[in-house]
Formats: sequence, C-alpha cells, structure tokens
Amino acid sequence: MEINQKKLWLSLIVLYAITTSVLGDFGGPLLKGFYKESCPLAEEIVKHNVEVAVLKDPRMAASLLRLQFHDCFVLGCDASVLLDTHEDMLSEKQATPNVNSLRGFEVIDYIKYLLEDACPLTVSCSDILAMAARDSVFLRGGPWWEVLLGRRDSLKASFAGANQFIPAPNSSLDSLIINFKQQGLDIQDLIALSGAHTIGKARCLSFKQRIVQPNIEQTFYVDEFKRHSTFRRVLRSQCKDSSRDNELSPLDLKTPAYFDNHYYINLLEGKGLLISDNVLVSEDHEGEIFRKVWEYAVAQDLFFADFVESMLKMGNINVLTGIEGEIRENCRFVNV
Repeated sequence: MEINQKKLWLSLIVLYAITTSVLGDFGGPLLKGFYKESCPLAEEIVKHNVEVAVLKDPRMAASLLRLQFHDCFVLGCDASVLLDTHEDMLSEKQATPNVNSLRGFEVIDYIKYLLEDACPLTVSCSDILAMAARDSVFLRGGPWWEVLLGRRDSLKASFAGANQFIPAPNSSLDSLIINFKQQGLDIQDLIALSGAHTIGKARCLSFKQRIVQPNIEQTFYVDEFKRHSTFRRVLRSQCKDSSRDNELSPLDLKTPAYFDNHYYINLLEGKGLLISDNVLVSEDHEGEIFRKVWEYAVAQDLFFADFVESMLKMGNINVLTGIEGEIRENCRFVNV
C-alpha cells in the first residue's frame, strides 16, 4: 500500500512538472525566455516582421506601441483589443478612443499566422503585442528591454471599458492621474509613459481644442518671443476647418521619426501637441511633475530607464497566465 502511494505521488509530481512547464503556474508571474523551449524563434519572428512593417510605414512603430497601451488599459494586457465584434460581443475597436484611430491589426495578424505555422497554439496574441511594442520602440532609436512573457488571451472584450478607461487627448491632469491609478500606475508611470508621444501622429480632431482655446495652458515664464502663439498658428494652418479633422500632425514636431526625449523639451516650451500632454506642466501646481519633465528633457538616458521600468509595470496589468484564458489561434476571435 505504501509503495503504491509513493508511485501515485511520483506520478502526480511528474504530471505537475509537465503541466507547469507548458502552461506555467495558474496565475503565476511572467517570465524571461518563456518560449525558449516551446517556440525558440518566437521573438525573432516578431522582431523581423515588425521591422519589415516599420520600413514600409514608419508610423507603424507608434501604432504598434499604442496598441499595447490601449489593450492593457482595458481588462488588462490580454489582447482583448484585437477581438472583432462577434455575436453579442462588441469589439473595443469600435469604442470612441479606438475607432478610425488604432492601426496595426494586420501586422499582428500576419505575425500570428507565421507563429501558428511555426508553433501552433503556443504564442499568445497578448505576448505578440508586448514584443511588437518593445521592438517598435527600439527600431526608432529607443531603448531595448527583455519582455517578460507568458500572457494568455482573454475570452472577451469590453467596449464599455475602452470608452471608460482609455485617457482622452483633452484630459485634465487630475483625470490622467485617476486613469493611471485605476490601472495600478502612479504619477511617475504617467510621466514616463507619456513620453511614448515622442513618436507618432495625431488627427486634427484630437487637438482642435488646443487651437481654438489660445489661453488653455498656463506657463512658467512670459512668452516673450510668442513661441506658443506661433505654434498654435502652425497647428491652425494644418486644421483650418472640420473637413481636415482626419489630417495628421506629428506628436513631436522636432524629431517625429525618432524615439528620444524631445517630447519633454517640447512640453517645457509649450509645444506639446495634445492638451493631455501640456497639462503635465500647466496644471502641475506642486511642481513635482515639472521637475521630472525637466530631468527627462536634459537626461535622455534617465527617461529611457524609467520608460522601460514603466512599460514592464504596465505590461503586467491584470495578465492571464497558467490555465487562465486561452492561446487564440486567430487574434480576432476566441477559439471555437
């Protein structure tokens, strides 16, 4: 009897080891090299195809980075943003912050197709988003970091959540702080992650309010050389009327193609494109955020280090691991 019990325990231990090596612990942490054994070329496949996509369309780097932000802020980093509308589930793609705005879905689709061919039902769509965001930043001159992997994909989307939790381009500072706090992110994360606006473009519709309200920001010095009003005139010439609502303008007018610290220099000069950019300094009455913006403006390495730390923190929001969720075969639909 005792021998049989030992055999049973050994069998259970072996079964547990096999299960956890494939699935990870239920609700366990994300890991380095998660696909080293199950899909050793996963990161290389993602990197190569992100590079091809960005070479074809340089703006795609910002679009892929933005996809992960919009995914993680709704239900967590679970690829819910990739799901199409199906039956009674309404896609997050149709929510106000995303519709006619989010891009890069076809790039993710193609990467997923290649990974399914190489390693069927192994690499999650949410991990693809995390790797693609990292590679996009690096390809535009930003920092590289080792992405922690092991996320699994959600079985649902949240149209209402996308409308509620994704920060609007005209957000006040208080609203931004609340938005980030709801995701377990603090003011430091808000300042660092806002630096993602060093690349990419925004539609006139997103910053029109900044043009029509010339006194919307307070400044820390007298605008002796009319730099703020000159900047607004430039924006006004690009967005003359509602017929140009979908016209694009770089979020960083100085170095729009490079991931660098010029975003923070722009803020100090009153030249952040979005209202939600400028409030970081114009509504910071305590001066805490202004000091950090100044530090990033003069020390790019510090910005890069803090950005990486905050990206890793954001990438861990409400992740599904182990046997939670699923590995989708097609990122647009839950498995049948």
